[in-house]
Amino acid sequence: MPALFGACIVYGWQIVTVGFGVPTILLPPPSQIAHQLVSQTGMLWADFQQTFLKSVLAGFAMGCGLGFVVAVLTDRVPFLQRGLLPLGNMVSAVPIVGIAPIMVMWFGFGWESKAAVIVVMTFFPMLINTIAGLNASDHMSRDLMRSYGSSYWQTFLMLRLPAALPFIFNALKINSTLALIGAIVAEMFGSPISGMGFRISTEVYKMNVDIVWATIAVAAVAGSAFYGLLALIERRLTFWHPSYRSKSYAR
Repeated sequence: MPALFGACIVYGWQIVTVGFGVPTILLPPPSQIAHQLVSQTGMLWADFQQTFLKSVLAGFAMGCGLGFVVAVLTDRVPFLQRGLLPLGNMVSAVPIVGIAPIMVMWFGFGWESKAAVIVVMTFFPMLINTIAGLNASDHMSRDLMRSYGSSYWQTFLMLRLPAALPFIFNALKINSTLALIGAIVAEMFGSPISGMGFRISTEVYKMNVDIVWATIAVAAVAGSAFYGLLALIERRLTFWHPSYRSKSYAR
């Protein structure tokens, strides 16, 4: 159904832009964008490697991993929770256009500065969701684990972490889109001669709007595939969750 709906939108887009003679500088038809996707495959692949395979994956892994580790430490030290969460709300409110130039000055024009921006953007969503997930298990289950003489880490691995998995995957899926957006915006403030953000900002000034839309299409497909992969892994690991059981009963 989503594929059929998307195909209808693309078909309507083609009819409107060609039938009404919409200037390509405003909105190129999908056929022209597809032509650029084919003819500029090498350039778009180099941009994809620079932005997604280097900046996004590295920043996503570091930001989410660091957020998870700090959440576990925060669970052990309540003082950190009282201090970090308000700080997280403040940092989350800082616009990316303010963080990106600073990171470029600190880490240079390579992928490292874009990964640093992604770490800042993805750290606190993972931290907050993981803390909420670790507190999701009910007190009766925790008391039962204690009555069996379970240690903190046994309770953590067998009860609290499985209960937190839906929250953790929610953060991962949110961060998958934030990471791509952060990398593209950061590249507009300083980048080598490749990258999706660099390509968009450069081709806009050249009035090559069809290449801009082709880059946007690559970013959209990559982001959707990344999100879908995380959703598939979530379904494999949290098949026991009541939300999935209720869907299977409904069928």
